[in-house]
Amino acid sequence: MTGIALEDWLVRSRTFDYRGQTIRYWTSGQGEPLLLIHGYPTAAWDWHYLWQPLAERYQVIACDMIGFGHSAKPQEYAYSLQDQADLQLALLDYLGVRRCHVLAHDYGDSVAQELLARDHEGPQRLDSMCFLNGGLFPETHHPVLLQKLLLSPLGFFFARMSSRPRLAKSLREVFGAGTQPSDEELDTFWQLIAHDNGQAIMHKLIRYIPERRVYRERWVNAMQQTNVPMRVIDGADDPVSGALMVARYRELVPEADVVMLEDIGHYPQIEAPAAVLDAYLQFRDKLQAASRQQRVAQAG
Repeated sequence: MTGIALEDWLVRSRTFDYRGQTIRYWTSGQGEPLLLIHGYPTAAWDWHYLWQPLAERYQVIACDMIGFGHSAKPQEYAYSLQDQADLQLALLDYLGVRRCHVLAHDYGDSVAQELLARDHEGPQRLDSMCFLNGGLFPETHHPVLLQKLLLSPLGFFFARMSSRPRLAKSLREVFGAGTQPSDEELDTFWQLIAHDNGQAIMHKLIRYIPERRVYRERWVNAMQQTNVPMRVIDGADDPVSGALMVARYRELVPEADVVMLEDIGHYPQIEAPAAVLDAYLQFRDKLQAASRQQRVAQAG
């Protein structure tokens, strides 16, 4: 699949104001709105392989969340998953989008779980939810060494010591053995992190890991009780949130809809974009078919 170079990606972006901070976002295509939520520590560029194919069917929307990519990275800011969920809703409101589907990854999964919990409480704004690899359950999440160091009392020091070689080592540990990131991809990932001295706040952004424990029951209850259709598309070889996370998902979520991608790691949208696209479109086609059947039954 043909991707989008970072320079071309940035040219397509727009900005809006969120609580006095400049947020960079992208939108393309027509049809039902589809909100894409990226992971840690990268940015919305993670979706570049899927962007155009999805835009051929849907109105795709994505932003660099605050603290990430080319959005604002204030040094003194209360970064939290709750705030990032507020940001996603603010973007939808700014674009005049009242309902949407969601496709999320990694850190974005936690933001999406909060959106799901809010949707369950009302008002309802979600039409479907699809999770890629992420820590849906803190008990099955296994952070890599760099994440552990950033979470330590010396996290601020390790954040400032972050570098392209250290990032490359961490990412290679979580990609599949046969789907390793290219040097060009690693360069781009680092550019997104280092833009505007972003590495200096990595220890603040990573506080999402203990936040997941705080909100676990709220989010798991939402996944168990929601009427929003859900699917998990997961790289099975991911050491952070792969097969063990999926096994827990199947234990806890009724009628769990899961697609496993063998030999794929933590970034399936980068490692196997065609497989992710196929699995996602099948999910949406299934929802559409079910909706048609319901309308026919109601008409009859």
